Amino acid sequence: MLSNFGNSLIVVNILITLSIIYSVVFCISNEKQTIPKKIWNFSLYQSTISITIFFTLIAGFIISDFSLVTVFQNSHTLKPLFYKISGTWGNHEGSLLLWINIMIIFSYLFLIYNKNSNKNYLFYTLVIQNILIIGFLLFLFINSNPFSLIFPTPKEGMGLNPILQDPALAIHPPLLYVGFVGSSIYFSAGTASLLSGYNGKEFAKSIKPWILVSWIFQTLGILTGSIWAYYELGWGGFWFWDPVENASLMPWFVMTALMHSVIVLEKRNTLYPWVIILCLLTFILSVTGTFLVRSGVLNSVHTFANDPSRGLYILVFLSLMVFSSLIIFFYKYQKYSYNFNANSKETFILVNNWFMAFFLVTILIGTTYPIFIEVIKKINISVGPPFYNILIIPIIIPFLIFMTFGPKAKWIKNKFSSFKSLTLLVIAATFLNILISNFFKSYSILSNIVITSSIFLILNSVLDLVKIFKKKRSFDFPRIISHLGFGFLVLFIGISHNFSIEKDFNIKIGETKLFKSYEINFESLETETRKNYKAVVGHFNIKNLSNLNEENARPEIRIYNNPETLTYEAFIKSKLTHDIYITMSNINRSEYYNIKFQKKPFMLWIWFSVLMISFGGFLRLIKNEK
Repeated sequence: MLSNFGNSLIVVNILITLSIIYSVVFCISNEKQTIPKKIWNFSLYQSTISITIFFTLIAGFIISDFSLVTVFQNSHTLKPLFYKISGTWGNHEGSLLLWINIMIIFSYLFLIYNKNSNKNYLFYTLVIQNILIIGFLLFLFINSNPFSLIFPTPKEGMGLNPILQDPALAIHPPLLYVGFVGSSIYFSAGTASLLSGYNGKEFAKSIKPWILVSWIFQTLGILTGSIWAYYELGWGGFWFWDPVENASLMPWFVMTALMHSVIVLEKRNTLYPWVIILCLLTFILSVTGTFLVRSGVLNSVHTFANDPSRGLYILVFLSLMVFSSLIIFFYKYQKYSYNFNANSKETFILVNNWFMAFFLVTILIGTTYPIFIEVIKKINISVGPPFYNILIIPIIIPFLIFMTFGPKAKWIKNKFSSFKSLTLLVIAATFLNILISNFFKSYSILSNIVITSSIFLILNSVLDLVKIFKKKRSFDFPRIISHLGFGFLVLFIGISHNFSIEKDFNIKIGETKLFKSYEINFESLETETRKNYKAVVGHFNIKNLSNLNEENARPEIRIYNNPETLTYEAFIKSKLTHDIYITMSNINRSEYYNIKFQKKPFMLWIWFSVLMISFGGFLRLIKNEK
């Protein structure tokens, strides 16, 4: 029943998408300057049917319709309702359907909000966006159909991967996909701009809100994924340069560069070709990440099942996107001359772009290099945190300094007149860094320079906020909030990275372990039966000998039946100043357990800093709409 209904709607949506393409192309050829009513209707039908398809699949998960292969492989009757629903996008087929929904919704919203734009520009955008949609719809229907049947119908499902049964991960894919897939609309708009000749300030204004929306959601998606990995995977950190983590971060760098560059295009009517390149590159990198995740090329806890046919389809689709967009770009490309003053806001924004390009290339090399080595030399290697730390951390220092000076620059030609106040801020930042180093009793030249630079940016942003509240000067409030958040992010990452306490040891019940200023006593074990699993719960008493504070920790080993899986759940005690983090795992069914203990300073503030960054983008979006 659901299978026939879902497949019928997919076929109908394929036909409607083709109708939109045909109707819009016909309008372009006739050079009509009005949008025919049938295009509005087709777009509305397309969106409505697409959402209906998605809710049909959700219904299949809710009622446990195991006649659908996707439901059978990713759900179980005993799963809580929340995880049944989130299981809809916790697999390849369902997440691809979510991907298509977002593309279609963005296409419809772009039509609504840009109805007064140049008609050819709008029509070309709709054509290109719907060509992308038809490509993914065909992929869904032929290769990755969420409504494929299994016969005979099983009485029970295989269950959802236990590590995906988590609230943070339930909202992580939708947030990340709005960022990923949202970039498709300015890929289409950028290409349409080349074809229609609609460029300059008006083009910048038309794509700016969509860049902000995708950037905000991409930031929040990366944040929720990082939080999930922190307490679900037992890694004990906020980022581990996992290849699929990197796949979500690479488009973010390009979005950030694009977000700044489009300001130059809007204000000064320059950098148009560069803005177009960034529009194209953002979505290309998003599809590249999709290829890496879904093709089985990468080995990661985040990847979907290996299916070479899926990877081949996406690779062909990606190649067509890249070559078609490049052909259009170079065919329509016209040389633009720029006469930037070296000391101007335009130059500082370009410098920001260079930094983003460096970070992007570094991560791209680190992510793809092991793949090429494996193909060429049949050797498995991994590129871990040391590679990224060596290359990225030193570059963060000048990046933070430019983030401080750049916003103060003026358009066209700038004159700095605040060297005295900046000198005082440098002295204050250095002094605060000395206090931090003395408090944690640790010293590293590079880390101290990074921390000093971050404090410098923070103090400068705070000073700008004070001037806003005193109404002495007009400042860009959204920018200040985002830059202040980034300064805090680097500061708290630096403190957490350099001043964490970590201890890995083996212990059995009744024993006590002493190290530094901590005493950990393994008191007992108990088994608990939960709704969805059984849990072996360790009872630990953690005593801080320096201040006699005590914590009772309860790490768990969870045993799931559907599917049969063991997971190791960290106990995390979060405070404003630090997190206490402890995991346990049994050693070869012996009486000994391996314990991983960490004290991580200011972890909550890392998450809060990212929220500040995205909130600044949200304020910019609201300001842009007014």
